[in-house]
Amino acid sequence: MTLQTLTDNRALVEHLARLDAGRMRAYRDNLAFYRGQQWAGVQRRRERRLVFNYAKALVDKAASYLMNGVQSVVDPEDGSPAAAERARMAERALRDVAETNNLAQLDFDSEIDASILGDGAYKVTWDADQRRVRVTAPDVQGLHAWWLGDDVGRVWRVASRYALSDEEATLLYGVAGGLASSRKQHSVVEIWTDERFELWLDGALVESKANPYGFIPFVLYANLREPKQFWGTSDLAPVREPIRELNRALSQLSMILELSGNPVAVLENVTESTDIAVAPGAVWELPERARAYLLDLLQGGGINLHVEYVNVLFRTLHDLAETPRTSFGDNGRGLSGVALNIELDPLLKKVQRKRILREAALKRRNEMVLRLLEQHTGVSYAPYRTRIVWGELLPADESRRVMDETRLVAAGIHSRRRAANQLGVEDPESEFERWRVESAAIESGRVS
Repeated sequence: MTLQTLTDNRALVEHLARLDAGRMRAYRDNLAFYRGQQWAGVQRRRERRLVFNYAKALVDKAASYLMNGVQSVVDPEDGSPAAAERARMAERALRDVAETNNLAQLDFDSEIDASILGDGAYKVTWDADQRRVRVTAPDVQGLHAWWLGDDVGRVWRVASRYALSDEEATLLYGVAGGLASSRKQHSVVEIWTDERFELWLDGALVESKANPYGFIPFVLYANLREPKQFWGTSDLAPVREPIRELNRALSQLSMILELSGNPVAVLENVTESTDIAVAPGAVWELPERARAYLLDLLQGGGINLHVEYVNVLFRTLHDLAETPRTSFGDNGRGLSGVALNIELDPLLKKVQRKRILREAALKRRNEMVLRLLEQHTGVSYAPYRTRIVWGELLPADESRRVMDETRLVAAGIHSRRRAANQLGVEDPESEFERWRVESAAIESGRVS
């Protein structure tokens, strides 16, 4: 590393906290909105501010549809037994990594995080102590990326910034890291390129070496991508204003109903009043030509205007979120399967758009996992072709699916392995081998 590179990276580390200020501010605002901080401005005295957190409900609902039954499979490059064995070994390795890293939970949490913030990330590294691949989901609020020109697909540098407590920093780096014992928190910055890796602690260079992996171990992906933009958009962007207006309208309606249940006494032609109480059996003494009555805020059906406006807001909210009411179980009309599919089509299209981006990210993550295993175990999986299999978006007749796959296998359109993948079998080869053993045992009379 040249002196100029060291100087440039030192300046980068010093200014990293101030980079992408607009993106970081949007992340914080989106997180606050998801957590229920949805009213703008300072609350006035005696102002009612109800929060109906549809932001969380919509994000969680879309994530549940998207991450239903996802799994990674590896297809052989050709029909040779050697290729089939390599594919089987690679698939088993990916499954082992998924189990040891609890990727089902990690992927679901990451999906919710990406939907809120607009971006997601994975980090794939080798744990030398435990001799295994470690997959994590770093906070994108600490990630910065640089790409080549207008090609957002070619990332040449990634910087990761995070904080460590004094105890953690001492445990990891100690005196060798130039640790200042007076600090309670320490800033750590990792700078990765394909060729080099640098570790900075509190602005001081701790480690600089060749990249041990030969690739940047981060997978950065957008929740929903705007054309020609690297960073994505949050699911909350189109629904922010409808949710705020819904909170305001329902708060106003709540106030009207409360006042109607505790009516306001109106006195006309009265200049002074004492001992005026609204209670059963109360007697008022009024001067001549004075009049008293209770203010009826519901008179003339005015409440219906508020209810109709709330319904319009609901319709607008679900349209912009592409999440129909039917997806929340609001369907008492006995719709057929085709009608249900049409009604849920906006949500299905939204999930399909997301799956295009997630599939590329998961394939890239699988490639990194297999490359690390090859580097540190000596087992070669190449050439291989990974594929992501997604679960059904709508409730399906399982017996009908089995019949369809049986016909496809009999017609030579699907292999047994692909049919098993489509039906959600995690390890088709092992399952088929167990079936063969059972069949042989039954034929020999060992099992009845």
